Amino acid sequence: MGKLGGFLKYPRIEQPERDPRERVGDYREFMGTLDRPVLQEQGARCMECGVPFCHNGCPLGNLIPEWNDLVYRDRWREAIEQLHRTNNFPEFTGRLCPAPCESACVLEIDEGHAVTIKQIEVAIVNRAWSEGWIVPRPAAAASGRSVAVVGSGPAGLACAQQLARAGHSVTVYERDEAAGGLVRFGVPDFKIEKWLVERRVRQLECEGVTFRYGVDVGIDVEAEELRGRHDAVVLAVGSRIPRDLPVPGRELDGVHFALEYLYQRNRWVARELGPQVAGAPPAPVNAVTAAGKHVIVIGGGDTGADCVANAHRERARSVTQIELVGEPPAHRPNALTPWPAWPMRLRTSYALEEGGERDFAISTTALAGREGRVERIHWTQNTGAPPFDPVSGTEEERPADLVLLAMGFVGPDPRILEDFGVEADARGNAFAPTYATSTEGVFVAGDARRGQSLIVWAISEGRRCATAVDRWLELQAASSSATRSSQSGE
Repeated sequence: MGKLGGFLKYPRIEQPERDPRERVGDYREFMGTLDRPVLQEQGARCMECGVPFCHNGCPLGNLIPEWNDLVYRDRWREAIEQLHRTNNFPEFTGRLCPAPCESACVLEIDEGHAVTIKQIEVAIVNRAWSEGWIVPRPAAAASGRSVAVVGSGPAGLACAQQLARAGHSVTVYERDEAAGGLVRFGVPDFKIEKWLVERRVRQLECEGVTFRYGVDVGIDVEAEELRGRHDAVVLAVGSRIPRDLPVPGRELDGVHFALEYLYQRNRWVARELGPQVAGAPPAPVNAVTAAGKHVIVIGGGDTGADCVANAHRERARSVTQIELVGEPPAHRPNALTPWPAWPMRLRTSYALEEGGERDFAISTTALAGREGRVERIHWTQNTGAPPFDPVSGTEEERPADLVLLAMGFVGPDPRILEDFGVEADARGNAFAPTYATSTEGVFVAGDARRGQSLIVWAISEGRRCATAVDRWLELQAASSSATRSSQSGE
């Protein structure tokens, strides 16, 4: 795999990105790709590993050494074929995945020297689309069986595509006005432009998948009615119940869950810059906006970073991101997260590179304001680790005109699980160890089953769930056929 000794000859070269001072002025993607000859050198760095740990680091089990080697040898069309063997949407993962595969790369034993797997991945799929190598792959024959997929995030889309390619009639039910889930409505355009999502949706449509937008299952169509229409149902509804902040002043105007803000910003971009979507709701009368405000983002993950970056583009007066946990070490703590595990080390998001402040080990104690609107946030430093005891004498207050809660998600909407009679586990997720739920013919995939997770896990879940559904449908068909044969024999 790769060039013999390539990892010694060629250094790791990071993915190019636009200057933060430039990119905060627009909503275009800020990440680029290296020129092909340089990418080939990066592919040449992939070693002839006895055990390629990157396979295990990637939840999709991507055949990473194989397509690294093909890029090195300038065999790009074969590379996309290898990439698509395990990943339906590499242009999504190549932009949005945090790349646990790189943390598991053998070269990462020497921290900071992993193969640039993620940018090679996105370069492969970008070229494949531009060359016309990616085309619809409809099933050769129809099975005569029908599946409903509820939710069109990465898990739902991957599941729908796999089932359609197996010959089943697939209808995707989506409560929003367009497909993509949080990839469309949560993640900003400057990380992934939405025409990329539309392009994949068109591919699925050409493969026979039907999309029904603006349909909130359980409200617009009853669960039993949906089960009556289809032979099987897949719930890919995500983990969308946000974690709240139970402090005095939470009820004040100007305190919002992160997704309220991100949904509005993404719809604003679609209205103003495109691509526009039929059926989108009108602009809200009282929009959540960061323009000219002191913004506090509570939560240090990707969702929080996307809030920070949007606030920059709205020209917020100030942006501060606070985290409950203490500041992690600058380098991999081998005693806690040894290679090839995902390292718990300090990372600075793209959003903070654009500006703003960050504080660690902060516990919010209260929000305060006048006439029903938030104006101040009160916090104290904590010990940085559970149970996050407050540190005496560190109480502080800051101006806060907009407070965005980005503290993660606690589980799927329990209503839809109840509507389908699906048993929940102790965490509130659907209990479906093998994707099949406690209700016959109803399956679950993605964050609704495993909890809030990465996009690569969502796609992996969708693919595996599709396999489970396909096998169940085959067994059902075989059982029906055997029953009919037995009856005719009588």
